Amino acid sequence: MERLLNVTTILSVLLMALVLFSVRRSHIRVEYSVSWLAAAVMLLVLSRSSFALNWISRHLGLADPPLALLLLVFCVFVIVIYRLSVVISDLKDAHIAMAQRLAIVEFQLHNRNEE
Repeated sequence: MERLLNVTTILSVLLMALVLFSVRRSHIRVEYSVSWLAAAVMLLVLSRSSFALNWISRHLGLADPPLALLLLVFCVFVIVIYRLSVVISDLKDAHIAMAQRLAIVEFQLHNRNEE
C-alpha cells in the first residue's frame, strides 16, 4: 500500500512540474492548466493523507484505501478530459462558423468586383 502511495505522490509531483513547464513555455494556456494542477494537487494530498483516504474509502464502501485513491483519480481525470472535450467541440463549432462567414465575405467581394 505504501509503495502505491509513494508512486502516486511522485506521479502527481511530475504532473505538476510538467504542467507548470508547459505553461511557462506557452504549450498550454493558463485556464486549461488550472484543472490539471487541481487534479495533481488532489492526487498529492490524498496520497499523503492516510486519514482522508481511509475516510473516503470507508464512505465509498471500499476495503482498500489505495483503491479509493485510484477510483477518485480516475474520476477526476475523466472530468478533466470531458471538460477539454467540450472546449475542443466549442472551438470546432467556432472554426466552422468563421469559415462560413469568410466564404460569404469572399463571395460578396467577388460579386462586387464583377459589377
